[in-house]
Amino acid sequence: MERITRGLLLLSALVAGLAVLAILGFLVWFSLPLLCGEGLTQVLSWRWRPFQGEFGILPMLVGSLCLSTTSMAVALPMGLGLCCFAHGVGPRKPAALVMGVVRFMTSVPTVVYGFVAVFLLVPLVRAAFVSGSGFSWLAASLTLSLLVLPTVVLMLHAQFELIEPRVRLTTAALGLTRAQAVRYVVLPAAQRGLLAASALGFGRAVGDTLVPLMLAGNAPQVPGSLLDATRTLTAHIALVVATDSQSTAYLSLFACGLILFVTSVAVNLTLRSLNRSDGGRA
Repeated sequence: MERITRGLLLLSALVAGLAVLAILGFLVWFSLPLLCGEGLTQVLSWRWRPFQGEFGILPMLVGSLCLSTTSMAVALPMGLGLCCFAHGVGPRKPAALVMGVVRFMTSVPTVVYGFVAVFLLVPLVRAAFVSGSGFSWLAASLTLSLLVLPTVVLMLHAQFELIEPRVRLTTAALGLTRAQAVRYVVLPAAQRGLLAASALGFGRAVGDTLVPLMLAGNAPQVPGSLLDATRTLTAHIALVVATDSQSTAYLSLFACGLILFVTSVAVNLTLRSLNRSDGGRA
């Protein structure tokens, strides 16, 4: 029975590894014609005008980075605060309620976040700043920060649960309260978990499609302010695939996919590096 289990696990790992390699090979194969010669210049340019033969994806790359960075700038401190509240800073019953809400948020479909934001957040942004339609970098960032918040909180929560039992007797002997133990002992010891939560949340934000597609305005431009419309790589792929399947513009999507794939690999390598440097405890 043990041999069968090991064989099945090995087979599963082999299939998963081959699937990832097949995806990489697929993206590289279809990207090669564009990444050689003049195609590379066209793809790595700042203008997306497919009818004039310009297929630059750099505005979408900048849009993805801007949106993901601002989303994490909101989600990371909020997640850190919620986790500290749940682990001693707050009363036990409200803390348990907070963690229950965070876990529930993981079960809410992404489209629900986007749909609610279209009717609640976008009008607020439009009314507050009296500029544009409200579909903007700001609206998408705020919604995306809510989407990645459970990832950040649960990652930190797991890290805190590993550290707390190890330091419980020491902090009690020093006369520290639960809140003081979290502030002065657990939190400094959870730095690698914080980095891992940041990397995982960033990867989640970069890879999301629906929220940017529904809220960011989808203008293929580099945003000059939080109220400007922008377009991410994932939304760009969804928009072009919905209307085209033959032209050079369509082929440029494989370069977008390759960039997203490399980003995912970088996030996973970062997580593995953190895990190894922490001796497998992170």
